[in-house]
Amino acid sequence: MPRPRHRVCLQSGLKLDLNRLARKGCIRFGANIGIRAIMWTDSYWGEIASGLITADMTNPNIGWLEISIGGFRQRITLIPRPRHFGGHQWFFRCPETNRLATVLWKPPGATRFCSRQAWGKQVAYRSQFLNRDNRAHAGKERIKERLIGDLNPDEWEFPPKPKWMRSKTYNKYEERFDRYEEILDDGCDELLQSLAGLKML
Repeated sequence: MPRPRHRVCLQSGLKLDLNRLARKGCIRFGANIGIRAIMWTDSYWGEIASGLITADMTNPNIGWLEISIGGFRQRITLIPRPRHFGGHQWFFRCPETNRLATVLWKPPGATRFCSRQAWGKQVAYRSQFLNRDNRAHAGKERIKERLIGDLNPDEWEFPPKPKWMRSKTYNKYEERFDRYEEILDDGCDELLQSLAGLKML
């Protein structure tokens, strides 16, 4: 059963994902590459917000990231932690809880980016507002977005494996996609049975 909408939906706000920022070239671990543009978009509404981002990660012990969106500005501390097999993993230090996190959120109405834990019961993920079938639809779409790349999404129900992705990872996506399909098939069967029952009355 979905939760009633007395909480704010996290995905309706803005998200900073440190690893995604690095993949998109907005930041570079171990470097300062200057100011970069950042944009948040929604598949239905288009552009939600845009701003500027810069990060200094040249110090191997501590760094910072600064984000500016219109009149809003926030500087966030970055902390590296050694990995088991060499190198470092960078984290945000949440300005509210001081916890390390790779993702920070700024829900609608919030005055700064913080970790999910900082928002407590004030927020919930979008999936928590959905019923079983809608979660399955949303899950299928997330997988499709992850795999589709430059392909036409209308031509593929389940996209082929991207060249850069390991077969094991792709197979996990395929298994999850199939589970969502089964959930939706079960939902259709239940609906048909209930409609058949109504007709008999």
